[in-house]
Amino acid sequence: MRDQNDGLDRLAGAAETFIKQERSSRRWSNLLKLAVIIYLIGSIAIFTGQFADEAPTNTAKHVAIVNLQGPIMPGSQTSADTLNPLLAKAFKHPDSEAVIINANSPGGSPVQSALINDEITRLKTLYNKPVYVVVQDMCASGCYYIAVAADEIYANKGSLIGSIGVRMDVLGFTELMEKLGIENRSMHAGDHKTFINPMGPKDEAGRQFFKERVLERTHQQFIETVRAGRGNRIKETKDTYTGLVWLGDEAIELGLIDGLGDMGYVQRELLTQTNTRYYESEKSLLEQFMGDFAAQTATQLSLYLTTLK
Repeated sequence: MRDQNDGLDRLAGAAETFIKQERSSRRWSNLLKLAVIIYLIGSIAIFTGQFADEAPTNTAKHVAIVNLQGPIMPGSQTSADTLNPLLAKAFKHPDSEAVIINANSPGGSPVQSALINDEITRLKTLYNKPVYVVVQDMCASGCYYIAVAADEIYANKGSLIGSIGVRMDVLGFTELMEKLGIENRSMHAGDHKTFINPMGPKDEAGRQFFKERVLERTHQQFIETVRAGRGNRIKETKDTYTGLVWLGDEAIELGLIDGLGDMGYVQRELLTQTNTRYYESEKSLLEQFMGDFAAQTATQLSLYLTTLK
């Protein structure tokens, strides 16, 4: 009987311990959920407040700023479909006194670059407003193709400027495939259909045709656009159109840019207007939050990894 009572007592004690653990677990779970909710609400409130503070009134005279950041590719934030409507809004706004393109890009698609250059040229003529390009780290290749449509270009002394050339990267894996015992069994119709196939033999005739009829002609279009945009400011040398890049201070001497200066310099010294308004693609609240959340996470992770060194 005593053993039975002892067994019941132990069972009752175990049940009581389990119940306490479950209650404690639920409390921690609820606290965690509450913390996440508070964080989300606080973040949304901060974002909303920031946007409200940064947004100028519709009647404020301002300099319109459009960002050109990252590789210029179709379907991206730097495509013509994305940037041209923003440029149109910036020029069209009755209170924008000038447009600044905040550029930091290694270049990209020549077609997208040409479409954006054409639109800037059209809008300048239509609205008769000055447009400047301010370069951060880099304005190369397709970015420079766009930049020459501006009235003036400014950069930092350490900015990379130029790369007036055209490229297409193609790799070849035929020897590696032979060593691995891999056989290329692709089929095609048309003698030069696979002239850039990395797994097939090199098609010299197709490559030469592409170089002369596509790359060289695209390069010439680039050169003509630079000459039209920079006029007699550009001092052509044997290296100007070879795809080389120059630092900002030397780019001035070559006439690739007009001077050294940042956004503040252009606003204060050239435009005497310090009010700014950014013209950007609209993002949902979730996109804004997730972008900031990712940045915060990356920063915290970087700090944590630094402490491990």
